[in-house]
Amino acid sequence: MHIRTILATMLLGLSLSAAAEFTTIERAYEVPLNLLRMPASTSGSVMFSECAECEAFRVPVTGKTEFVINGKAVLLKDFRKSLFRIRDREAETIIVRRHLQSNTITAIKVTL
Repeated sequence: MHIRTILATMLLGLSLSAAAEFTTIERAYEVPLNLLRMPASTSGSVMFSECAECEAFRVPVTGKTEFVINGKAVLLKDFRKSLFRIRDREAETIIVRRHLQSNTITAIKVTL
């Protein structure tokens, strides 16, 4: 009986210390398309806000930023063309992933 209690206490202690080591490295934002400004090139910045009253962010994209439509990676120019065709810009949402430490956009995704 004592061995089970000691073992359970040790396992609980190990799991608590492991949980304390997690750090958030990326944050995803769900952004209405009408509150997103895409860059013209991969050396530009994305400007976005989660709502009309929310804080706006200006975050750079890089050559490693992924632009994804329906699960398929595309070039920035093709991504911009696809977004331009969307008529109801308030109803369509885009997922923007931001790396917090480097303050860069890692991915912008949309499902059409």
